[in-house]
Order: sequence, then C-alpha cells, then structure tokens
Amino acid sequence: MYKKIIILFLFFYYHHSLIAQYAEHVAPEFIKTIQFLGSTKQSQLPIIRLGEKVYLSFDALNGDEADYYYKITHHDFDWKLSDLTKGEYMDGFDDVRLYEYSNSFNTLKGYSHYTLKIPNRDTRKLTKSGNYMVSIYNDNGELVFSKKFMIIENKVTVDASVKRARNLENIQTKQVIQFVIDSPNLLLTNPKETVNTLVLQNSNLNSPISNLKPQYTIGSQLIYRYDKEASFDAGNEYLFFDNKDIRSGSSSIRKIDLTDIYNTYLYTNGARFERPYTYNPDINGNYQIRILYPTSDISIEADYARVHFALQYFEDLNDKEIHVYGNFNNYTIDETTYMKYDSFSDTYINQMLLKQGFYNYKYVVVNRDGTIDYGAISGNYWQTENDYTVLVYFRDLGARYDRIIGMGKTNSSIINNQ
Repeated sequence: MYKKIIILFLFFYYHHSLIAQYAEHVAPEFIKTIQFLGSTKQSQLPIIRLGEKVYLSFDALNGDEADYYYKITHHDFDWKLSDLTKGEYMDGFDDVRLYEYSNSFNTLKGYSHYTLKIPNRDTRKLTKSGNYMVSIYNDNGELVFSKKFMIIENKVTVDASVKRARNLENIQTKQVIQFVIDSPNLLLTNPKETVNTLVLQNSNLNSPISNLKPQYTIGSQLIYRYDKEASFDAGNEYLFFDNKDIRSGSSSIRKIDLTDIYNTYLYTNGARFERPYTYNPDINGNYQIRILYPTSDISIEADYARVHFALQYFEDLNDKEIHVYGNFNNYTIDETTYMKYDSFSDTYINQMLLKQGFYNYKYVVVNRDGTIDYGAISGNYWQTENDYTVLVYFRDLGARYDRIIGMGKTNSSIINNQ
C-alpha cells in the first residue's frame, strides 16, 4: 500500500508541467513544522520584494543536534535552473551552516529547533527578482528538504478580481480569476512570448494556472478575461482544530489522553459535498503554532501531540485513496497523510505528529493517476472564501532569466457575476 502511495505521490508532482522541472524535496519523517514566511508572516509561500527578508524554521525530532547547511538557487518561470551564476543573483555566499538553533524546553517530545533568516551576515543580499529555492543539507552533503520562494519587482500593477463562472455547468462550483496588467513605464514587447503569468489559490503551488496569455491589449494594459481556462474549483471552507491547550478538549477535540506523548482525538468528520454551504471562518489551509499559557519562546516550548483524524465517508472509492490535506506539510500527498479504513469503527483514520497550534485541514480523494479531487468529500461551492495571487513574469528579448515584475491579490469574498 505504501509503495502505491509513493508512486501516486511522484506521479502527482510530475503531472504538473510547471513544477515538474524542479520539484521541492520533501522532508524526512523526523523533520517537522517547516515554516517559511515572508515579511508579513501570513503564508507558507513567501513572496517578497527585493531587499525584504524571509524566515525559515523547522524542528528535528531525532535529537542529534545535527549540523545543517543551506544553499540558494535561482530558477526560471518553469522552475528549471536559470543561467545566472551565484555571483549574479547573490551578494555574499551560501553553503553555510545554520548556526541558530535551540533545544526544546519542558516538552514530552524532545526536538531541536533551527532558524534561518535571509538575507544574513553571509548571504547579504539577493539582487535579482524571480523564482528561488532554498535547500537544506546535512553534514554529509545529502539533501534534507527544499522550499520555494519568490522575489518581485514593482514594475507593473495587477488589478485582479474573482468572478462566477459563465458556464452554467460550473456556475455553482467554480471561481474564475480575471485580471489586467498595466505597464505604463515598462515596455512589454511581444507579450505573448515574453510575459508569463502564474495564478495561485491559497498560495498552493501544487495546483496553479500557468498557461494564460493576454487576450488583447489596450494601450499599456494586457487584458485577461478568460472563463474556463482561468477557473479553480471553489472548494469549501477548511475544517480546523486548536490544541493550544494540549491537556483539554475543545469544540473540535473530543478526547485527550497521555501515553508517551499527548494524544489529541478529533471529532469524527463527515462528508460535506451534499450539504448546504455554511460559512465558517478559516485561514485558507494554513496553520499557526501557539500555546495557551504565556511563554518566553513558543518555538521551543510548544509540545508535539499525536493527532488522530477520523472521517465517515460511504461513497465507493473504486481503488482511490483519501488523504488529509493542508499547508501543515506544504500540501504534500504521501504515506503520512493516507487515511486507512478501519472496519471496527467504519471510518477512515489517520494519526499524525503535529506541533501545538491552530490547524486548517480538509480531506481529498487521490485518483489512480495521481490527480486530486478536491471536492469529492468537501464539495465545491462558489461562495467559498479563497485568496488568489497573480504573479507576472517577464523575460525581455535576449535576456537570460525570468523577472517577476508585479503581483496582484484578490479574495473571493467580493466575488461577482459581471
């Protein structure tokens, strides 16, 4: 079974042309709570301006106090390595040991917490916009994990909006992103060849729209008024749990017990695809580490709990699989997220080691070809609140790399039919 899951996982990554060229390397089981944040510290996919900082942190649960090193690479729009040398996009150097780490304090599960800030005293500045990846290596030179981030220039403005689908078949289930790129001060020559766009839903790089070209131009504006080609499954609001008080239940936690560590048992969830849409505020798949009691350093005083998920789902899966899905592991589908059927309780169950905090999650169905059906269990409702990001890439004629020259953001809370 695990072998099949791994095959599906690999197929899923290579199925998407944008990220297939240089996919992120998934961390081993003993690396937990990878947080990668920009200046706003709102998303696990940092999109920053030139000169701003990114913050990477993670926990190593093996207790080795091992040495880790980081490298930074620059990539083109399709995530192939760019033609730039390190000296062209970096002031300073990388391949440096992470020297900021501390051990957990007063926790049942011991771990070492590592932090990295970029720029820093060694990597003083990243000088070009575009796609970047930071990779973490152990002292044997083996890749442990990697994470993507973007640096943008403010050369163009992007006015984005969310519309309901024009196709009546999708009007209840899809959200369409339309946008206008305005470039009064930068000449975008031959934009169908030199301009690329990337549209993200809830900062999820695993399901982007990346093949849109301008439909027409008006003066300095590029107009994108697609319908089907720019549509996302609307999904449903995320489920959540909050175990900031690791010793007591809550509205989403039915039971706590203590074995080697605390065990958090969530209430059994049911399928929502046939239920009426109900608004429930969420953080669009993200998570936040927090604990109930005041602390001097939450990063090393928050404990780990074994979180038990349970789902009642009576539809025939036909050799498909159910997985827990969310940004707690960068929307990764693998053996740790697999929901196993338990005949005794007639539910699908999973247990996962997670740090104390507030978590969003949902259940998805993974098809045999590795694609994901996001709405099979949760449903798709046009009213769902989602964040959308539009990134504009530009490679001028004769240039050697793809710049990110602008970004637009919008939210489906202001969706309309026009």
